[in-house]
Amino acid sequence: MKFPESALAHKYLDGLAGIEIGGAAHNSFGLNTINVDRLGDMNTHFKIYEIEECGEALKVDIVAEGNKLPFPDKSYDFIISSHVIEHFYDPISALLEWARVARKYIFIIVPHRQRTFDADKELTKVKDLHERYQTKAVVEDEFRGIHWSVFEPSNFNELCVLCGLKVVEIQDPDDKVGNGFTFVLKLD
Repeated sequence: MKFPESALAHKYLDGLAGIEIGGAAHNSFGLNTINVDRLGDMNTHFKIYEIEECGEALKVDIVAEGNKLPFPDKSYDFIISSHVIEHFYDPISALLEWARVARKYIFIIVPHRQRTFDADKELTKVKDLHERYQTKAVVEDEFRGIHWSVFEPSNFNELCVLCGLKVVEIQDPDDKVGNGFTFVLKLD
């Protein structure tokens, strides 16, 4: 099974070239992107899940950490991600890195606490995320598949404001899978 493409993503990103962070074959956006993932191994549990869902796995074009991209400043029109930001222990570092590399937009689908397995967890406080960023906090095995941060549109918007990112559209629920919400961030 493949999830539908996002009409909202096409509204903003058609005709542009971008980077997808952690792209997946069963959750394709149908845009002009390269896929950046922290692992190039096609036998990870994420890639196996993709194959189980739709019979294929999306090729990884560039192996890199999503918050340490090997691209010059403003080298792509946009960065897009779906259900990725919550896996960064320090999501501020990721958002700022994406703003460094993208010229026009950051398009991000975030899992909504109330529509995922995070429903019984407390919302992550933005002050705690800011502390993680300021102290350059590091955790062992950061990307072990858990959600380090739990979001709803309210605290994600607060996070965007803290990062100096301009929100141009919020969609809740997202028009892709429906268990998250979408933020479109316009870069100057």
